[in-house]
Amino acid sequence: MTIHRSPFALAFEATVGFEGAYVDHPSDPGGATRYGITERVARAHGYTADMRELPLAFARQVYFTDYWLAIRGDELPEAVALDVFDAAVNHGVRQATLLMQRALRIDDDGHIGPVTIAAAMRIDAPTFIARFNGERLMFYADLPTWSHFGKGWTRRVAAQLRRV
Repeated sequence: MTIHRSPFALAFEATVGFEGAYVDHPSDPGGATRYGITERVARAHGYTADMRELPLAFARQVYFTDYWLAIRGDELPEAVALDVFDAAVNHGVRQATLLMQRALRIDDDGHIGPVTIAAAMRIDAPTFIARFNGERLMFYADLPTWSHFGKGWTRRVAAQLRRV
């Protein structure tokens, strides 16, 4: 029997795998995080306990409301949604949207509207994945924290490229 997992479930599993458990690296401007959820975001969602104890189910709900819905993941082709979701969790929704729009070769206004959705529906998955991850690598390489986190970010992008 084949079990179908929703695009969100696939995206969540892949992204949470990259984000890992509790981290509080002094060079990370996000500060204390667990499963990629910063303390600031967790507190905004009402979480009051120690970040080391943040439940996976809590992270899943934040991922869905703050990132999946924000990128309109259910309206995008699966290949597009998987990459853009991962970037939204890692860089923020606006930056992920800008990278997506550049990969789609449309005006990068940071808003996912009908033009962005239509362009995403027209592009073939391998072209999008290659372009998007190229844009993503350029973004990463320009960050001042590249020397600390570049190796891990490169592996993250390589994993996305392996899907092609």
